[in-house]
Amino acid sequence: MTRVRSIRRELVVWLSAGLAVAVAAAAIATYLRAREEANEIFDYQLRQMAASLTGVPLAGTPGGIALGDDALVVQIWDRNGVQLFLSEPHKSLPQYAQLGFNTVRTASGDWRVFSTLAGNEVVQVAQPMSARRELAASMALRTIVPLLLVAPLLALFMGLGITRGLAPLARLTAAVGKRAPGGLEPVDEAGLPDEVRPLARALNGLLGRLDRALGAQRAFIADAAHELRTPLTAVNLQAQLAERAVDDESRRAALTELRAGLTRATHLVEQMLTLAREEPGVAERGFAPVNLTELARSVVAEHAAIAAARNVDLGMAGVAAEATGAAPVVINGDATALRALTSNLVDNAIRYTPAGGRVDVTVEQEPGDAVLAVRDSGPGIPASERARVFDRFYRAPAPHAADVPGSGLGLAIVKRIAERHEATLSLEPGFEGPAGEGLTVTLRFPRIANA
Repeated sequence: MTRVRSIRRELVVWLSAGLAVAVAAAAIATYLRAREEANEIFDYQLRQMAASLTGVPLAGTPGGIALGDDALVVQIWDRNGVQLFLSEPHKSLPQYAQLGFNTVRTASGDWRVFSTLAGNEVVQVAQPMSARRELAASMALRTIVPLLLVAPLLALFMGLGITRGLAPLARLTAAVGKRAPGGLEPVDEAGLPDEVRPLARALNGLLGRLDRALGAQRAFIADAAHELRTPLTAVNLQAQLAERAVDDESRRAALTELRAGLTRATHLVEQMLTLAREEPGVAERGFAPVNLTELARSVVAEHAAIAAARNVDLGMAGVAAEATGAAPVVINGDATALRALTSNLVDNAIRYTPAGGRVDVTVEQEPGDAVLAVRDSGPGIPASERARVFDRFYRAPAPHAADVPGSGLGLAIVKRIAERHEATLSLEPGFEGPAGEGLTVTLRFPRIANA
């Protein structure tokens, strides 16, 4: 089971660990500094003690004398190595004739020894290092104890500060949690700290995109319901006519109309499903290298029979028409979506081009771009209508194409797929003919390879 992470718990743990490490480091540093100062003080004391004993007649003193500090031991030697004096007879120190400060290791522990030469005598004053360590620890403890007493108070204030600092997140969570499913209005950013405001801003951006997406879905459903009502009603009426037919000829005619109505309804539903799949965030497929030249050739081959039945000259033109001489144009995209895009363009061109007309599909490469163009000799689209023809279910008025069946979704699908592929889409005149100035739909894709 995955452990749930808590920012509050992590902050408390890490800050407490940091405080503990800081206190420990301060204790160690204080102890080392105190020991250094204690060594300096005691070394000075040893030097002063040795200076005060220089010239004092202690030779032959019975048993030893008390010097007022049990931690200090004094012994005096003559030049022949004969011990003349020992302040602590029960403590034996080795003879150490090296002058100055030295640290001597004995069975009873380490000693700090200061030796000086006074006339014919060597005066040594010694002190156990344990006394210095005890004093250093005592000094450090007196310094650290107040900090140890304050540490819980610091931890309490850290906990309160963390709670107060995370309060805006709690308020933001509560504000979002209380919303109804349809509540997509922006979150109020007033009063939020600088660290939380980017999160609220990103959340507002997401809510705005969701609002637009849901609005587009609602509009799509409303338009779809309206557009489906007419063909379904027509299919129902044609089915009733087939039922009421009194002879085979009228029944056959009614069934023919019924089949045509079902074909139109099926095409409309397929177009709607294609457009729905291209909605942002709906099962988006990953991009991969796509041979745009081969894809266009395949789509042209699929529509060749339809074009021939309508007496329309359909073919590849330009570089794409060369069988072996031209290198394929490769782009980064969704092959399924690009096939739907090209198929819609070719199908629209065939539908609106009158008999004897011409439809050319061109795939070319330009510096940095791949260009796909579909040019026909149909009635074209007036310049005033070119911005609206990409709206769903909108069909531009065309005097020579009033009887052309369609759903008004083809160019809407093309636009959506082009946006997904960051392609630029433009409409221009095509081949001029008896039906009008024709239409050229051009798409420019970022090209990733020239294989």
